[in-house]
Amino acid sequence: MNTSEFLTSLRKGETVEGGSEAHQVMHRLSQKALQITAQLNGSYHPPEELRELFSKLIGKPVDSSFMLFPPFTTDCGKNIEVGKNVFINSGCRFQDQGGITIGDGSLIGHNVVLATLNHDMNPEKRSTLHPARITIGTNVWIGANATVLPGVTIGDGEVIAAGAVVTKDVESNVVAGGVPAKPLKTIDSSE
Repeated sequence: MNTSEFLTSLRKGETVEGGSEAHQVMHRLSQKALQITAQLNGSYHPPEELRELFSKLIGKPVDSSFMLFPPFTTDCGKNIEVGKNVFINSGCRFQDQGGITIGDGSLIGHNVVLATLNHDMNPEKRSTLHPARITIGTNVWIGANATVLPGVTIGDGEVIAAGAVVTKDVESNVVAGGVPAKPLKTIDSSE
């Protein structure tokens, strides 16, 4: 199984059995991601170099408006898509095997975790992984130390409060917070 076949399988939400060929490809990709993120995090890089390293990590170019403040970690890298004017603050951790899409103008706060994999609930199959995409709309702001779990879609204009744990989809133009996150108020764009 090559990387392209592996990513196609993940994008379909296919289960990754522990010890399988897909699991071995996942391990190989994680080692490459560790190598690139070590370079990214190991010393100062001007913004254009950070964009080059991030583009290398995800396997496609990012827009010149993309900004990243290291440190940043991911355990795959090849299943991340970012739009224009996206900012990822320091300390973020992405588990992107299931896929992460971040829309234009979105801001990801300090220490945000985006996790796209669940382990199997059966203790005998705990090494089996279930991927599910995280989709973040346009002009979203995710506050510091928030966690977004597999399969969640965050609507356009959404604000996720600091420290929230987002376990299910959140509609557009609301502030959501808490554990688990719930809508707290509607955002009035005329304010």
